[in-house]
Amino acid sequence: MFAKRKNDEPITSMNYLSVENLSKSFGDKVLFSNLGFGIGKGDKTAFIAINGAGKTTLMRMLTGKEEPDGGSITYAEGIRVGYLEQEPDFPKSLTIDELIKSEHNEVQQCVKLYERLTSQSGENHDDPLLSKQLAEVTTRMEALHAWNYDRRLVEMLTRFGITNLNQTIGSLSGGQVKRLSLAMLLVDQPDLLLLDEPTNHLDIPMIEWLEKYLKQSNITLLMVTHDRYFLDRVCNNILELFLGKLYLHKGNFSYYVQKSTEREAAIAAEIQKAGQLLKTETEWMRRMPQARTTKSKSRIAAYYELKEKAAQRRNQQQIQLDVGTQRIGSKVLEMRNIHKSFGNVPILNGFDYTFTKGERIGVVGDNGVGKTTFLNLITGDLLPDKGRVISGDTIVFGYYTQSGIRFDESKRVIDVVKEIAEIIPSGNGNTATASQWLSRFMFPPAMQNQPVYLLSGGEKRRLYLLTVLIKNPNFLILDEPTNDLDLITLQAMEDFIGEYKGCLLIVSHDRYFMDQVVDQLFVFEGGGEVRGFTGNYSEYREFVENKTREEKAIAMPAEKSQVQQKSEGQPARKIKRTYKEQKEYEQVETEILTLEHEKNELTAQLQGNVTDYQCLAQISERIGEIDRELEQRMERWLELDEIEK
Repeated sequence: MFAKRKNDEPITSMNYLSVENLSKSFGDKVLFSNLGFGIGKGDKTAFIAINGAGKTTLMRMLTGKEEPDGGSITYAEGIRVGYLEQEPDFPKSLTIDELIKSEHNEVQQCVKLYERLTSQSGENHDDPLLSKQLAEVTTRMEALHAWNYDRRLVEMLTRFGITNLNQTIGSLSGGQVKRLSLAMLLVDQPDLLLLDEPTNHLDIPMIEWLEKYLKQSNITLLMVTHDRYFLDRVCNNILELFLGKLYLHKGNFSYYVQKSTEREAAIAAEIQKAGQLLKTETEWMRRMPQARTTKSKSRIAAYYELKEKAAQRRNQQQIQLDVGTQRIGSKVLEMRNIHKSFGNVPILNGFDYTFTKGERIGVVGDNGVGKTTFLNLITGDLLPDKGRVISGDTIVFGYYTQSGIRFDESKRVIDVVKEIAEIIPSGNGNTATASQWLSRFMFPPAMQNQPVYLLSGGEKRRLYLLTVLIKNPNFLILDEPTNDLDLITLQAMEDFIGEYKGCLLIVSHDRYFMDQVVDQLFVFEGGGEVRGFTGNYSEYREFVENKTREEKAIAMPAEKSQVQQKSEGQPARKIKRTYKEQKEYEQVETEILTLEHEKNELTAQLQGNVTDYQCLAQISERIGEIDRELEQRMERWLELDEIEK
């Protein structure tokens, strides 16, 4: 996480960021050259390119973490820039509490300075220089919204599921570190946000909250993301790096798809036309006499340009998942009365299911409810506490794990594949060499001889996907397969799954991907409960929203019904309260007043000078408990209030 002010001068420009003639290479590999674009105030822009094109490198250059080979990066004066790294890196020995109390950003630096100056002013209240400094830092505190920073930070951390501030950074999972970084970044309220894969490691409810937050706020952002629903609903500009050229699409993802499809069709038509014309020009070149006139030399130059255009290919922009599938028998896999817990936390409580050939099942639920544990039970990597998992004799698992595999990064890319197989069967009954398979997965021969450490994060994930699929599995398990993969690979994976003949089980937070590839869901609700649903994710959400509306309609206060009855001339039925109900009515009324008084006192503490984060966390947690208790007591009070005394 990165946040700083580029200049202390007031903001005078509507163009927050300007990039001109930016170039970057690694050895012989040119990522981009003469790149130029601008980000205006209020723009919400996505940067799209294939894996390995330099998206993360560009983001790091924009924040000064990486130097460009050439070009310039200019920010408007006075703006504050926040950066979310794809893999945030904090000191692992620090606790969360120590990290957020450190001077890790401008707001905390300002708060610490204010505290130091305030302490000094008590001893030197007549010092004019100190008074001037205190006035200046007070103004900065106002501008940075720093007075209630502690409360806002605790609220944001709680929203992102981070409540135990005594945990060390080293004990957190990659997903928890990402959420910690995102929470700290958002509460700083920078003018310009640079986000690198912000939805990775977030569960779907959190993604939808972040989507709504970024969409409704006036913040300006540039982000790299593969999440198509998130991109479509948040962004109003798309920057696409395609075959070395940068294209700007003034619209959301749906508009980009339309325009990029039209552009690619036009390019394909040009290439086809050039190929047809090349035949005529090649015949002319063969017949051309040795004596060359000025006119013929011009035509020769045009011939070579035409030849280059006709030879254009998009192999580097395509991936071919032509994978075979081993025969699958009638018996696939049975899970009988499966129980699994970790300590006092139940994951499965008597789960029963018989998988059948051709099923496409999505697994959804909040982080920590046991989705990955469920997958490990199926593959036998974990044993149930009770019950049996019975796999068919013909089942061959292909398990793409969330953590991936650890490659020996000094090895060449082709050697990683050859260790598994040198000759691989294809889906059409033919075979292909390891090199041919790598080419189909967008690893051209030049890349195949490179060491793995030169690959980008997305390219390593694509190589990992290849190592899973070349085993020709007939039961494919994908745990968060979309993380770090580019849109072209995702589209190819969706097409492949559409033709896949085996059994498929997917855990993913990518809602668009789930909508395309699954036709039923296992919904992990927590407490060991798993509910089945027939349909994709969007259909499930619609079902949940409709059910919620129906329940709210049923639970409408009866007093509204009584008013309606009276307005129609139908007297409402009157019932006398019993002595016990009257006593309960009075007690609930007193409890409501007590809870409201406690909440007011705690809210006042949050808005006061409390700076201890543990204390703030406890106060915020207690306010949440009070809200829930108040809701329960108000419901009961309304029920009793409807009964006549």
